[in-house]
Amino acid sequence: MTEHMVVIAGAGPTGMMLAAELTLAGVDVVIVERERSKDREGGSRAGGLHARTIEVLDQRGIAERFLSQGYTAQVLHFHKTKLDLSDFPTRHPYGLALWQNITERTLADWIDELGVTIRRGCEVAGFVQDDAGVDVRLSDGSAMRAQYLVGCDGGRSVVRKTAGIEFTGSDASMSWTIAQVQMAQEPAWGFKETATGIHAIGRGDGGVIRMALADPELTLGTPTLRDLSDALTAIYGSDFGVHSPDWLSRFNDAALQAVAYRDRRVLLAGDAAHIHAPLGGQGLNIGVQDAVNLGWKLAQVVKGTSPDSLLDTYHTERHPVGARVLKNTMAHVAVRRLDDRSKALGDYVAEFLEAPEARDRLAADMSQLGLHYQLGPGHPLLGRRMPDLDLDTDRGARRVYSFLHKAQPLLLNFGERGRVDSGPWADRVPSIDAVYSGAWELPALGTVTAPSAVLIRPDGYVAWVGEGTRSGLTEALTTWFGPPS
Repeated sequence: MTEHMVVIAGAGPTGMMLAAELTLAGVDVVIVERERSKDREGGSRAGGLHARTIEVLDQRGIAERFLSQGYTAQVLHFHKTKLDLSDFPTRHPYGLALWQNITERTLADWIDELGVTIRRGCEVAGFVQDDAGVDVRLSDGSAMRAQYLVGCDGGRSVVRKTAGIEFTGSDASMSWTIAQVQMAQEPAWGFKETATGIHAIGRGDGGVIRMALADPELTLGTPTLRDLSDALTAIYGSDFGVHSPDWLSRFNDAALQAVAYRDRRVLLAGDAAHIHAPLGGQGLNIGVQDAVNLGWKLAQVVKGTSPDSLLDTYHTERHPVGARVLKNTMAHVAVRRLDDRSKALGDYVAEFLEAPEARDRLAADMSQLGLHYQLGPGHPLLGRRMPDLDLDTDRGARRVYSFLHKAQPLLLNFGERGRVDSGPWADRVPSIDAVYSGAWELPALGTVTAPSAVLIRPDGYVAWVGEGTRSGLTEALTTWFGPPS
């Protein structure tokens, strides 16, 4: 039986991001993935990255790898309303149009560079956990022993089911057929509204055609080419000579969430923890951010730096985020229904979103730029993403995010030189004296009072704010980074 500190089930974006975070922290990790190739079969459901996810990649120094392969655009919409981020205080006030297969391939190349091991062609078949670790049984008959097991294995997660964690919420009420195909004739491009729903046909990479067709009733199972042809004919009066499908699939509007993201030594992230309709393009994005929240915490626990209780904050912080996204996507589905009452609701919501404050608040919510972890009362920065400021430091002119490339925490002192430092935590929390003369702005909140110091977690969120004193700093360092050396 091979042994690892952490076993991750699933090499999707969430699993790969988590593996990278753990590896950067010096933790031995292995991913178990049923697909034999890093070029995943079955199509690309997710079509892009939102602003906060791009920032997260920027924090690790790899954002340009993704930006160079897609195109930036104002991709956020709620029903009929475009949610423009162009005036938001971020280096990335946009979304990135990039198919999931390219995102996955780019992440796979990165973790290859980091030396992450992926066991391909097998998956977790079962496990038993005890007080010291988890015995993991694989589908190829082999076994592994780990201190922790993380299920990043999708909505039908074997890890979640084996752990006995409930998956609750709203069952599916409608479905869509999605496909990537070729057509002999020019189709009707764009959106089409009919009595059965809103449908779309668009161009994909390399001349392929992608589509999403609303089903007249809830339909489950993988569609056939004949099913697709019949659906096109019913909607458009022609199937446009559809042929040569690269993939065919269905999705629905089920909104389900794990009641707990942790059961002792087993944790869940990404679709294993939450599923919902893909409207708004939020699923992949919050999965990656689940991984970045969990990675540094799990690394510190595995290495003995922090107590096991630190892992409880993963559920405390990320479960509300997942619940919020489920609510958002359910609202998306509700206003897209074509009965008179739903249309009236959609028009009413669109009127409210004409107000800049309402539009900015929803844009900050859906882009995750406005995410606020509830870390207690205090300065507006507390629990929010640290802005990527241009700093003058004793190491020269630097961006804040350039200090986070190795997934380490950071204490920034903006006051008198040397007045605030990390003291006995210096071996794990670097301190930097910095000068910043611009305004401190937060998405949808505007300008906030400049702090005298900030403690930044490896995931880029502010864990403590100094307002002229060191009050609370020792407690914050102990809470998030363990007892002093």
